[in-house]
Amino acid sequence: MPVNQIPSCLIIGCGRIAGGFDALRSPEQMPLSHAGAFTRHGRYRILACVEPMPSRRAEFMHRWAVPEGYADVAELASHTGRYDVISVCSPTNEHYCSVKVAIALSPRLIFCEKPLTPQLSQASELVEACRLAGILLAVNYTRRWDEDVVQLAADLKSGVWGAVRSVTGVYTKGILNNGSHMVDLLHLLFGPLEVRGVGEPIYDGFPDDPSVAVTLATNDHIPVQLSCADARDYSMFELQIVTEKGVITMEDGGLDWRIRRVVESPNFLSYRSLDAGVRKAGRLPGATLAAVSEIYAALTSDRPISSSGDNALRAQQVCEAIRDRAIRRD
Repeated sequence: MPVNQIPSCLIIGCGRIAGGFDALRSPEQMPLSHAGAFTRHGRYRILACVEPMPSRRAEFMHRWAVPEGYADVAELASHTGRYDVISVCSPTNEHYCSVKVAIALSPRLIFCEKPLTPQLSQASELVEACRLAGILLAVNYTRRWDEDVVQLAADLKSGVWGAVRSVTGVYTKGILNNGSHMVDLLHLLFGPLEVRGVGEPIYDGFPDDPSVAVTLATNDHIPVQLSCADARDYSMFELQIVTEKGVITMEDGGLDWRIRRVVESPNFLSYRSLDAGVRKAGRLPGATLAAVSEIYAALTSDRPISSSGDNALRAQQVCEAIRDRAIRRD
């Protein structure tokens, strides 16, 4: 695709991640949704949307100046080759059908919300179908486009923090739906994971996708412990990394970070401790815009995708193993 060509977009599903998260945000704030990011980027044209709820569809079309709206993906059967990018923002249990329709429409790229599907076998089928059709697939594991996370991954790999001693995380609302964000993040930072043990399932969001406390280990034998809060109380997504040279804590999903470094203890002679730490605002709000910027670069200059079907499958494989073991215990 020539650099000066404006990609046309279809958005399937018009809920919060499609555009609702930005409905009340000012244009100066970083976009948190697909439509918001496409619009802010300035080099995309949202040509159509699909949403079965008439009021939500009408509101979405008005808010984002979308000229065409449809109630069902079946209405798009004659639109093959019309869209360069198709965003799949429908509910998880509809992803399989939505992505299959998207593949049939022959776009250049599909940008799908995570997880790809509720079942690993379906997700594997879709990844292979995209490969065979020559369609690029991006999966929205957002933190792979978060500048803080990308820098942290580089720092850990280069030894800036020395040896990693342990990792502890907390998440809510399903090992697959939200926990897969955590597993994919751990894969990015530390590589493959082995499931060592699982706890009791907590059904705090989905009847078929419990949150599960789990003990994991990396190939380098770094112990990883994931715990659960309860989404019925509040949402929580946090990660603490204990290293040789300090402790890095990601809070509020990456909206805030705390860095504590090793110092000589002010109270106990010849002991070392951690300082009070430095807090900084995270750059997570810029991740969705970074994702669509990378997608544009992939369309115009063959840039690789940071979060593709391959890493999505690796995360889902671990999450499905955890879920199945927990449900067998239930």
